[in-house]
Order: sequence, then C-alpha cells, then structure tokens
Amino acid sequence: MIDLHTHSIFSDGELIPAELVRRAESFGYRAIAITDHMDSSNMDFIIPRTVRIAEELNRVQSVRVIPGAELTHVHPELIPEKIRYARQLGAEIVVVHGETLVEPVKEGTNRAAIDGEADILAHPGLITEEEVRLAAEKGIALEITARKGHSLANGHVARLAVKYNAPLVINTDAHSPDDLITRVFAEKVLLASGLDKEIIKDVFLNAEKLIKI
Repeated sequence: MIDLHTHSIFSDGELIPAELVRRAESFGYRAIAITDHMDSSNMDFIIPRTVRIAEELNRVQSVRVIPGAELTHVHPELIPEKIRYARQLGAEIVVVHGETLVEPVKEGTNRAAIDGEADILAHPGLITEEEVRLAAEKGIALEITARKGHSLANGHVARLAVKYNAPLVINTDAHSPDDLITRVFAEKVLLASGLDKEIIKDVFLNAEKLIKI
C-alpha cells in the first residue's frame, strides 16, 4: 500500500509522525506521505518539520516517508502560488483539498489545483468533465478516497477519469489509526467505485510513479 494523503498532529490528525509511520508499517505500507492541512498561516512551520522527521525515519524504518502538504480551503486565486511555495519549502507531494460534497470548499478550487499543477487533487466531489480532461492532459492525479463522507463522489470521479484517461490514486486521508487500510481493502474501495481489475492495477502504479519507485 502506498498512501499519499495522511495527517498528523501537525494539523488535525491524532498521531505524531513517528506513530503514524509505525502504524502504517504494521499495515504493510511501502510508502506514506504526511500531508497536513495548511495555508499561509502554517506552511513554513509544518513543512520543514515534516521534512526533518521524514529524513530521520527513512534512516530506520522500512516504510518510505514522504514530506508533503495539503492546501486546505485556500482561496482558488492563491492556490497556484501556494503550491509553488510548498515545494520550495520541501514538500515532495502537494495535495489540494478538493470540492468534496461534505464541506463548503470554494467553487473553483478544483480548477485552480489543476491549473497550478498540484500532484494530487483530493476528493474532488462533482468535478466537471472539462476539469477531468484538463487533469488528464497535465497528468494531475485524481483521488479515490477511503475516507467516509469524502468518498461519496468516488464513483463519479472514477467514471470520468476512465472516460478521459486521467490518472487515479487511492488514499486514506487518515486522521486516526483506524483510518489506515491494507492494500486488499484499498482494492475493494476501488472495485466499489466501479473500476475493473486492470484499471485498479494502474491506480497502484500511478502512486509508484508519483514517488518514483
């Protein structure tokens, strides 16, 4: 399992990074990105610390730890510049908190994440066909999520991604230890999203390509 969207106590997660990574290791994870919620108020605080703990844990744990960021409820006009800033600070995976059905995310966020070339557009809700087509052109990964609530639009996202050949990844958006999943469960989530077994293989390969393993 490669999970590119998780949270620690640096935002609203329950676990310190070391415990999050250890629990992921116990689930058989190969890699995990720590992508805490952030905007301009905390980016320069969180990312350098995540980079530091990732470097430390990568010396001693079998799970590859990837420092990342999830830009959350950032105004669409600011998203492209914040994506660039997150990378300057050392984030290796930049996720944008998409227009999920269960939160009042500002309209235009999905498009701004794609235009700004985020690595992953998380739980993009009722993303439009034009946005999915553009994500496919730019190689922006769309997320199928195992998280309750955010997962309500998984079928819609999966259907359009297949139609336009946009890359998909599956993540947990984990906030607590109970949110982590095995690869077997991830496959079930993908099947429930309407994807066939051949496309599911590609979903896991897409995660590998993002982190180059």
